[in-house]
Amino acid sequence: MTIKFKEPAPIVDELNPLESMMERFDEAATRLGLDESTYNALKSPEKAVIVSIPVTMDDGKVQVFQGYRVVHSSKLGPSKGGIRYSMGVNLDEVKALAAWMTWKCAVVGIPYGGGKGGITCDPRTMSEGELERLTRGFTLAMRDVFGPEKDIPAPDMGTNPQTMAWIMDEYSKLTGVSSPAVVTGKPLVLGGSLGRVEATGRGVMVSARSAMAKLKMNPANCTCAVQGFGNVGSISAKLLEMQGVSIVAISDVSGAYFNKQGIDIEEAIKYTAKNKSLEGYKGGKKISNEKLLELDVDILVPAALEDQITEENAGRIKAKLIVEGANGPTASNADKILEENNIMVVPDILANAGGVSVSYFEWVQNRLGYFWTEERVNRRADRIMKLAFDNVYKASKKYKCSMRTAAYIVAIDKVADTSKLRGIF
Repeated sequence: MTIKFKEPAPIVDELNPLESMMERFDEAATRLGLDESTYNALKSPEKAVIVSIPVTMDDGKVQVFQGYRVVHSSKLGPSKGGIRYSMGVNLDEVKALAAWMTWKCAVVGIPYGGGKGGITCDPRTMSEGELERLTRGFTLAMRDVFGPEKDIPAPDMGTNPQTMAWIMDEYSKLTGVSSPAVVTGKPLVLGGSLGRVEATGRGVMVSARSAMAKLKMNPANCTCAVQGFGNVGSISAKLLEMQGVSIVAISDVSGAYFNKQGIDIEEAIKYTAKNKSLEGYKGGKKISNEKLLELDVDILVPAALEDQITEENAGRIKAKLIVEGANGPTASNADKILEENNIMVVPDILANAGGVSVSYFEWVQNRLGYFWTEERVNRRADRIMKLAFDNVYKASKKYKCSMRTAAYIVAIDKVADTSKLRGIF
């Protein structure tokens, strides 16, 4: 018997990330003809852990922070996913992000399940000492969850390689064994991998190049706008420019900058390194971030925040190809509009999976005790991303659906098959 899924939820002004993920999950599961038992097993996380972390602040007072870790699936292997420090962290968000990690790992074919963690805090207002005590307290509270064979954290919003170094050190103290493989995204000196910093942006470039080949777009004749100029956006822009694509617009929190003749990305990267943002950048005319999305370009790379492309502005997007560098930059209520306008969208769970692919390489190198050259890391990551794109593209043709739905189909099918073989109680 095939389950009859609920009717799509009515469109509301703002979907929370869990609802957005479940809408896309339901559509893919319906097309796949997923049976009711498997559907019920896959939609729910295996484990959700909530902890209270008391931290002695610099003023001597104790504050208690709420921490979360959700393991969505461990069917394909240990759960993998970042830890974010943000005031916006809540259980629904962490559940959605953990599920996205399950599909992301499955779609690129690496042996991980999905996990995600977070602490509700504002790291910008905390000293380094307070952040270290918070991180070590969180690791202590999660000592039965984390582990190189069980659950492997990585940096995310508000965390960085130093945060991972603290987790690794605290976990190693708790277990009595040096355990570099318990986290990825570490500093190189502690067992981090070459190529990790550029990995997500590089994956975006490989995905864009693969999509351009399918759409018969010549990179040398293509223009591109990149929303967001942090790690992912700036590296995506730099690598696309190296492929011959003209980057005509970039943006960050200070606004967007447009230059019809093309922006010198290397110069823009140096400018942001020096000035901490694009504020005052003279390499292009200043426009709004909203306007950037609607520019008449061939390729759009949203690499900033979630829900940037919505039901309200999707109809005004002129790009032929959207490659999602950020997580969730397109709200689910915009999917159908983009599809009807024949815009190919390479979805986040495929396009930005270069990061988790190289995180997997870091974990492998830690377990081997042998490290690869950057060239080898890049070559293997490119191969994974290209193969994943081709598999999703084939599924989109087979099921006559968008690349987003196809990516979910590929991922859900793999996790469902593994779950059935391993056994669902």
